[in-house]
Amino acid sequence: MQQHRRIGRAVAALAVVLLLAGCAGTPSGAKVVGMWGSTASGQPNLNIENDGTFSGSDGCNRLSGKGQIDGDEITFGPIASTMMACEGVDEWLGKAATGNVSGDTMTVLDDSGKTIGTLPRSGS
Repeated sequence: MQQHRRIGRAVAALAVVLLLAGCAGTPSGAKVVGMWGSTASGQPNLNIENDGTFSGSDGCNRLSGKGQIDGDEITFGPIASTMMACEGVDEWLGKAATGNVSGDTMTVLDDSGKTIGTLPRSGS
């Protein structure tokens, strides 16, 4: 009987070790977190934090908000934006609803699911 308890404890301990090892991989959202786009004048960019908080620029206006990260996708919450008028700047990033990451590119979609632009990963 005592041997069965020891085996049971060993199996339980092994299960805990395996469960924790599975959690040691890449954190959820790690593909999304970081700098995207370019900080050059007139260019869109975003900095996305682990908690989904984001800030950046559409190339003219400052943008900020908090989204929900799920794997390689972010769903942007309401985007707060300044309202400056800048000639010759496409302000598409302020219309972002979701962003999907594939490799070093984030594809940004509007609320109808249409691709409105892409952002390359920036070398922080």
